[in-house]
Amino acid sequence: MSKKFTSVFIISVAITMIFVLWGVISPTGLNDMTSNVQNELKDKFGWLFLLGASIFLFFCIYLIFSKYGQIKLGKDDEKPEYHLFTWFAMLFSAGMGIGLVFWGVAEPLYHYFSPPEATPETTQAAREAMRYTFFHWGLHPWAIYTVLGLALAYFKFRKGAPGLISAVFYPVLGDRVKGPIGVFIDIIAVFATVFGVATSLGFGASQINGGLSYLWGINNSFGVQSGIIIAITLLFMLSATTGLNKGIKMLSNLNMWFALLLLAFVIIVGPTKFIMNTFTSSLGTYIQNLPVMSLDLGAFNLAKRDWAQSWTIFYWAWWIAWAPFVGMFIARVSRGRTVREFVLGVLFVPTLFGALWFSAFGGSGLFLQMSQGVDLYGIMSQNGTESALFAMLDQFPFSIITMLLSLVLISTFFITSADSATFVLGMQTTNGSLNPSTGVKLTWGFIIAASAIVLLLSGGLQGLQTASIIAAFPFLFILLGIVISLMKSFREEL
Repeated sequence: MSKKFTSVFIISVAITMIFVLWGVISPTGLNDMTSNVQNELKDKFGWLFLLGASIFLFFCIYLIFSKYGQIKLGKDDEKPEYHLFTWFAMLFSAGMGIGLVFWGVAEPLYHYFSPPEATPETTQAAREAMRYTFFHWGLHPWAIYTVLGLALAYFKFRKGAPGLISAVFYPVLGDRVKGPIGVFIDIIAVFATVFGVATSLGFGASQINGGLSYLWGINNSFGVQSGIIIAITLLFMLSATTGLNKGIKMLSNLNMWFALLLLAFVIIVGPTKFIMNTFTSSLGTYIQNLPVMSLDLGAFNLAKRDWAQSWTIFYWAWWIAWAPFVGMFIARVSRGRTVREFVLGVLFVPTLFGALWFSAFGGSGLFLQMSQGVDLYGIMSQNGTESALFAMLDQFPFSIITMLLSLVLISTFFITSADSATFVLGMQTTNGSLNPSTGVKLTWGFIIAASAIVLLLSGGLQGLQTASIIAAFPFLFILLGIVISLMKSFREEL
C-alpha cells in the first residue's frame, strides 16, 4: 500500500475530521459530551493514572542501575547522531516548551491561593505550591516520555523494526502486530498525539493573545486566537517542508537560546537570592515527598481529591497524550546512545531545567505577590491565566523588550512543537517512514490546527484539558504494555 494512504492514515484522518466537524456544527454538544466522559474518567480511573506514572518512573530508575543500561540504541559501534547540547535542546523544546512558558508564573500562584492541603496564602502554602509544581513538571512526565522513546529507539535502531508504536509489541504479540491489532494501536497513538499537541497549541495561542492584549490592548478573544493558530500553522507548515535537520534543529537551538536568555534575565534582575533559595529548598522537599505525592489521590479528603483530579490527573493525562509525539521524536534523535545514557539524559536534565525555570518565574511571582504588594493573582483572575507572565515581567526593567522576547519564545516553541508533531504523525501513518511525504505532513498540520481551534471554540482552556484526558486514557494501557514488551526483549538479549 502507498505510504501516503495506509489504513492508519485513512482511519485516523477520518476520525479526527469527524471530531472537527462535530465541533464546528455543535460546539456545545461536543463540550457537554467530552466533559461528561472526562469527569467519569477522573472519578473512576484517577488512581490508574497515578499508579501508571509511578510504574514508569520506577522502571526508568531500575534501568539506570541494571545490566540493561549498557545496551546500545543502535549497532554496537554506532556513535550518537547529535552533540549533547543540541540533543538536550531538542528534547526540551519539543517536550514542554509552551507549557513551561504558559504555566511558569501562573501555576505556583494558583497553588498558593488554592493549595491541596495547607492554609491558603501562608508560607506553608507557598512551599506546597512550589513542591507540587516541581512534581507536575518533573520526573514523572519525563519518565512517561522515556519509556516510549526508549522502546521506539531500541526496536527501530537495534532490532530494525519499523518506526511504529505497534512494532514495539512484537515480543508480546508476534506477527499479529502486522494485522488489525497493530493498526488499532497506531490509531490510538495518532489520536492521542493530535489532541495532546492541539491542547498545547491552544495554550500557546491563548498566551500569545494574552501578551498582545497586555501590550497593545488587542482583544483577547476566540477570533484572535484562531487567527494566531492559522498564522503560525502556515509558518510551521513551511518549517515542516524544510526537513527535520534544517527546520527542527534550527528552531530547537533558537528556542533554547531564547529560553536561556529570558531565564538568565529573570534570575539576575529578579529577586536572585529568593529564586535560588526557592530552587534548593523546593527541590529538597520535592525529593523528600516524592513517594507520597506520587500515589496520593486524597482518598480520605474530598477537597484534596478534587484538587488532584483538577491538577495532577490532568497533567499526567496531558503527558501521556504527548508521549507518542515526544517519544517518537526523542527516539529519532537518540540513535547511538546507550540505554543508561538515554534514560539519564531524558529523565534528569529536563527535570532540573524545569525546576530552575519554575523557581525563577514562579518564585518571582510568589515574591511579588507575598512581599511586594503586587496582586498578580488578581490580574490573572481578571485577565486570564495567560496574562500572569506578562504582568510579572512588567515589574522588572526593560519590560517591553522581555515581553516581546516572550512572545517570540512562545511562537518559536509553538512552531517547533507543531513542526515535530507533523513529522511524527507523518511517520506514524506511513508505515514508520523516516521521510514522510510533504503532503502527509501538511495534512496533519491542518488537522492539528483545526482541532486546536475547535477545542477553543467548544470549551476554551477547559476544553483543551478535557481533550487531553480523554485521548490519554486508552494510550495509558499501551504504555503499560510497552514496559512488558521492552523487558521481555531486554531479557532475551542479555
